[in-house]
Amino acid sequence: MKNSRTSNYDMATDSNVVLKKKETVGETLQTHDDQEEYSFRLSSTTEACSANHDRPPPPSSSSSPHNSAVWEEQPASSTQTWDPPSSPLSKSPWSSHVAPESSYAYTGLMGSLVREEGHIYSLAASGDLLYTGSDSKNIRVWKNQKEFSGFKSNSGLVKAIIIAGERIFTGHQDGKIRVWKISGKDPSVHKRIGTLPTFTAKIKSSFNPTKYVEVKKNQNAIWIKHVDAISSLSLSEDKSLLYSASWDKTIKVWRISDSKCLESISAHDDAVNSVIAGFDGLVFTGSADGTIKVWRRELQGKGTKHFFSQTLLKQECAVTALALDPYATVLYGGSSDGLVNFWERAKFLSHGGVLRGHKLAVLCLATSGNLVLSGSADTNICVWRREEEEHSCLSVLSGHTGPVKCLAVEEDHKGTDVRGGDRQYTAYSGSLDKSVKIWRVSAHPWEPTPVPDAPPQPQHQAESQNQPQRIPSVQSFSSSIGRGKASQRRK
Repeated sequence: MKNSRTSNYDMATDSNVVLKKKETVGETLQTHDDQEEYSFRLSSTTEACSANHDRPPPPSSSSSPHNSAVWEEQPASSTQTWDPPSSPLSKSPWSSHVAPESSYAYTGLMGSLVREEGHIYSLAASGDLLYTGSDSKNIRVWKNQKEFSGFKSNSGLVKAIIIAGERIFTGHQDGKIRVWKISGKDPSVHKRIGTLPTFTAKIKSSFNPTKYVEVKKNQNAIWIKHVDAISSLSLSEDKSLLYSASWDKTIKVWRISDSKCLESISAHDDAVNSVIAGFDGLVFTGSADGTIKVWRRELQGKGTKHFFSQTLLKQECAVTALALDPYATVLYGGSSDGLVNFWERAKFLSHGGVLRGHKLAVLCLATSGNLVLSGSADTNICVWRREEEEHSCLSVLSGHTGPVKCLAVEEDHKGTDVRGGDRQYTAYSGSLDKSVKIWRVSAHPWEPTPVPDAPPQPQHQAESQNQPQRIPSVQSFSSSIGRGKASQRRK
């Protein structure tokens, strides 16, 4: 059994990984001046992995332990300081640089939303709206790549955003889930309508000794409350339940209709980095303890009960992200070793293979149609296409100067079908370089235009054409396009 994280680890001894020192239960979570919070938790047993680089940009001080980071921040002289306004409705620090739409299908950068408030940790897309969360207290809303609205939270570091109709749920570093509702009269107005757990529920539980559970040796807390950062949120298939994952090693189940916490599951031996509600009442969790577990939901009267079903993956490196394809046929799991494993529903969740496209930790995953996007600490985004039982890498999107922390992708139904059957997608990527980039992604692999009557090529030249191609994209960013198969099937 893996050893859980201990408070003796303030900093990893290799791979430039700094581990957050565990705070005592009941203390207020704070962002320390000398150490910023990280986007996923790494277990002390995963320090040997060389790809654990999910962290904010390094300080400029030469004495900082982060100086050997895998990417460099722009010089301080090249950026302008900005005093954040007290209201999110004040003039936004974002500047939109969106390229005009082209009349042909391509894969590449469309534009950027650049901010000076902080690092981007979460985003969610719904139709023509984009919600972005960061380590500031403001949650921005964008429409057609222009600022549409915004709302302010009492807590910084918005780590997760999920949209459920007219309600928006945001998970925060302080262990709380905040609930927002879009105004029926003015869609640009968002009002906070509650917090999970509710104040009333916390008061009632605090006076009932049976509501307390041990969260640390000789320390107890009410079971309906997360005692560490929220790392991930997910909705059940029927949108009636909300699942929250936390660094406190638990996942909690909330009934949306009355904001009641139905269940708390001690899911892992270390921080839970991702949760996703799947098909047939199954729930999947990924953790810093290196495992992916499956939980089965059963109805019990007016409530629910989740039972452990099986462990899909057990490894040394942390599991950092999970995603299901839109058809609920394939589960994807990203890890701090840079790999993406996948399991197939049609084969009773048997291991389907491994996608190898990153040099550093995979930090986020997103799916749409038959595409899978993986964002990494190596600053790149790999675009994969699934056909039957094979995955091929269509392109590698380059442009960020920091780790890619969050992704969202939606099919562009207005996209031009110039190839006959080619689908177009719009992808959004948030990074610790303080920017959100907008990409146009084609589901058709890029192919060079054939030259008529081309003379026979030497063998070494013909082989070079099978290597990933690089085509220019707007604003001097680029997308490297590859045609080769990039998945490794299990033998």
